[in-house]
Amino acid sequence: MAFEEVLIEGRNAVTEALRSGRPIDKLYILDGCQDGPISTIKREAKKSEAIIKFVTKDVLDRMSSTGHHQGVIAQTAAYEYSSIDDIFNAASKKDEPPFIFLLDNIVDPHNLGAIIRTANICGAHGVIIPKDRAAGLTPVVARTSAGALNYTPVARVTNLSRTIDELKKRGLWFVCADMDGEVMYDQNLTGPIGLVIGAEGEGVSRLVREKCDYVASIPMKGDIGSLNASVAAGVLAYEIVRQRQFLKKPAS
Repeated sequence: MAFEEVLIEGRNAVTEALRSGRPIDKLYILDGCQDGPISTIKREAKKSEAIIKFVTKDVLDRMSSTGHHQGVIAQTAAYEYSSIDDIFNAASKKDEPPFIFLLDNIVDPHNLGAIIRTANICGAHGVIIPKDRAAGLTPVVARTSAGALNYTPVARVTNLSRTIDELKKRGLWFVCADMDGEVMYDQNLTGPIGLVIGAEGEGVSRLVREKCDYVASIPMKGDIGSLNASVAAGVLAYEIVRQRQFLKKPAS
């Protein structure tokens, strides 16, 4: 299957793309830049035999779609979506119960990239997004993920609620984030689990929420009533990590 070329921008994103073995067609580097991160990128590029071109800042500025190229842009094929089976295979290879993020109505690419980064860092095996009313795998998402998109499978599905039904048949149970739910510390978040995150303000849609087994809330002590979606995802994800590491008991 052929994919159009896209640009990966930013030092972390380009470095991780190279280290992951992702094919890089051309690498554009700010001429004269010799600092540590750029030297690392040059070294990794030589291993992959990527073509390196040294260009002026004006050239990089014109190429950039994010405005944050940090002196380096890589040209590569677009990110390919994974399958749900790819996510389960990732869990199987680690001999771990599946841990999957499901994102409902996340339309901001910066939020999507940040959530993919969190999913990777906390050891989740993949992310599932819907085709409609959702951000896709754009260069902004790639940059914001700081390279995590090269390692974390992202599957795109037609219907999120139907996908939850299918995943339940494969042994997963689901918890969604909502301020009206039970405090997350009082819930059993171990075992094969899907963490459902909705957009800031809108939250998880009604149909998707009805499919979830539990609704978890994050304790809030301040004067405002909500968290950014990517922050909420991180807080809940690490409660799941804590319980999986220290409790290790099956979900009831």
